Amino acid sequence: MANLELMTAEDVRLMQGLAQRVTALRPDLVNSDAAYGELAWNWGKGHAADGASWPRELWFAEGELVAWGWAHLPRQVRRNDGSVRDITGAYLAYQVHPEHAALVDEVIDWYDRTAAGLERTVLPSAADEHALTRWAAHGYQPDAAALGDTGDWTQLNERDLTDLEAPVLPPGFRFRTAEEAGPEAAVQAHVDAWAPTTYTAESYQGVRRTAPYRGDLHVLVEAPDGTMAASTIMWLDEVNKTAEFEPVGTHPGYRRLGLARAMLLHGMHLARAAGATHMTVACLGAPGHPRARGLFYGVGFRELCRDAPLIKS
Repeated sequence: MANLELMTAEDVRLMQGLAQRVTALRPDLVNSDAAYGELAWNWGKGHAADGASWPRELWFAEGELVAWGWAHLPRQVRRNDGSVRDITGAYLAYQVHPEHAALVDEVIDWYDRTAAGLERTVLPSAADEHALTRWAAHGYQPDAAALGDTGDWTQLNERDLTDLEAPVLPPGFRFRTAEEAGPEAAVQAHVDAWAPTTYTAESYQGVRRTAPYRGDLHVLVEAPDGTMAASTIMWLDEVNKTAEFEPVGTHPGYRRLGLARAMLLHGMHLARAAGATHMTVACLGAPGHPRARGLFYGVGFRELCRDAPLIKS
């Protein structure tokens, strides 16, 4: 990796600018890890621990970013329960502006050089017919494991912010923001919801330093005993007047109480007040993962697009 450029915070801001331009033209072509908020979340929470395994390449036209590739190479992942996972393959996050679709071949060539000798995966949009044709021409095939009933491909869901229901919490619960609750409570809420996880106080510091993060759009639900029982972050794209939930989680001891539903509705009211007219959220799309999809459909979201997971041995 000596000759490869590693991801920087400035790269992320450029990538977010491309995400905004693609969203304005063809939101169904925004790849799963290339959305405005997803870029901030993934970079913020992971760069301190994993940044040394994140090479990237950027393509410009007339001084404007029009394509990028962000490779995730083999590394060790340590979680808060003491477990260690060795990731031996490579994964590519990428985006190509639809008016520069021919660059997808250059992205693929760069990825194949960068991850040579490794099993390689990628998640183009299922709506991107040109990209799917080019990936196939380079030897990438549908990932049967990812596409199974319990596979890990994602779908992006959307809804507008008209006709919002009023959120209703159980007695004794209340909404808080990360600004009010403080960093320690915000971190613990995520760890409780997603354990075992790699998320730490350092991860949250990275998230807070990303350009679009706002503590007033980081919502928590506080239980009567003071536990932060649920949490979500909303990422506001002011250019497109859209906001994205990422992540959304509930403490296992407080599930099935309607907290996540109420939190999503409350969050959408806050996003609308901040200027958003449209909302998105991603979830696992395979049939064996119905819970999150059912939650989001229950508050008005519907599928916009989905991944087409590919693999090259």
